[in-house]
Amino acid sequence: MSGHSKWSTIKRKKGALDAKRSKIFTKLIKEITVAVKEGGGADPDGNPRLRLAIQASKAANMPKDNIERAIKKGEGSDAGDYTEVTYEGYGPNGVAVFVECLTDNINRTVQNLRTIFNKSGGSLGVNGSVEFLFDRKGVFVARRNPEQLIAEDDLLLELADGGAEEVEVEEEFITIYSAMEDFGALQKKVEELHLDLESAELQRLSTTTVKVEDPDDVRRILKLIDALEDDDDVQQVYHNLELSEEVMAELG
Repeated sequence: MSGHSKWSTIKRKKGALDAKRSKIFTKLIKEITVAVKEGGGADPDGNPRLRLAIQASKAANMPKDNIERAIKKGEGSDAGDYTEVTYEGYGPNGVAVFVECLTDNINRTVQNLRTIFNKSGGSLGVNGSVEFLFDRKGVFVARRNPEQLIAEDDLLLELADGGAEEVEVEEEFITIYSAMEDFGALQKKVEELHLDLESAELQRLSTTTVKVEDPDDVRRILKLIDALEDDDDVQQVYHNLELSEEVMAELG
């Protein structure tokens, strides 16, 4: 279960592109608020969505006070009426883009996203136009701990028993993948094993990629992705852009 993974290769390259994220605290606060309101209350032990949102907030170094205020807001009457909605489209060079949103005004959101796609040389598509190019997976990233009590081979077996489909062991990190329906079970297993988690997320991982070599084309695609991520209603942006190491080095 260790070794090269097409999913983690895409994840790593995506992670490099997503290193600069704007307004991340605002998005996390919104997710916590909605998780409390829609996911089953303010107790993370009984609310998997809230537990996941808190983990993501801690990984982003959000202060504890901010997290607690967001939870209280979700319990109150001013939590807001947000709708979860997704949009799909294509960027320059035929790169597929999938966008997850939380919005209190769908008309505003779709108009903003259509404008962003058009300005970047892309186009907003209909539902289902690119969703088939992505698999919904649980993705756990943990730091390797040389002092961990369990041997690495035994760790892989434990993770497999917990629902892991694939595990990639690298120098500093262990990346673990699961089917979407096994996310909760694997999350519990990871907690039982006391792994040093960096992140635990449900992600959409592309099953096929579009390799773009021209740096100018890549910049146009990245401009689209950055503009989408900068929109207040957008929570997550997924894409299937693949970059060579040479292009990444040229982009700096």
